[in-house]
Amino acid sequence: MKRTVIAILLLSAVPAAADDFTPALQGFLGSDIAGWANDPALVAAIRAQNATTGSYDQATIDAMDAQWRSEVSAADSALVGGVLHNPAADFLRTKVADSGGKITEAFITDAKGLNVAASDPTSDYWQGDEDKFSKVYPDPKGVFISDVEMDESTQRYQGQISVTVADPATGEALGTLTIGVDAESLI
Repeated sequence: MKRTVIAILLLSAVPAAADDFTPALQGFLGSDIAGWANDPALVAAIRAQNATTGSYDQATIDAMDAQWRSEVSAADSALVGGVLHNPAADFLRTKVADSGGKITEAFITDAKGLNVAASDPTSDYWQGDEDKFSKVYPDPKGVFISDVEMDESTQRYQGQISVTVADPATGEALGTLTIGVDAESLI
């Protein structure tokens, strides 16, 4: 019965169907992930990458995004591996594992919207052109909750919760944290 209900909600052409998940995603944000954005491992990783990528122009970002897409299936590439194998990525993977299947993915971006750390490979490297980044950053208290839809990288129906990662001392926006939440776990 549960799968039938979710299938009806997700596959329905009625625009309000995705909105039915917003209160549940907001609740999940408050109860399960609100404090993550201040974790020292995430803040430090984003600060470090901002020092490197802060001067990147759009052509450099586009070239890196194209490189990511061509190498994403080879997690041992320097670009993909650098995002998947660092202390912040380990923190995110632990949170995903501890969620009991509710969280499908977690990743952080820098001030340009480039991936810094991820629990699993994302379909692209540059998030800066997507709502999950642009509707959150640079507001130090930014929050964006997406509609539920089929996610290309996780191959599951999920909603995404994105929040700004801010410097705990100054309040300055540094980057973003995005969490994919399995829609079925919300009902």
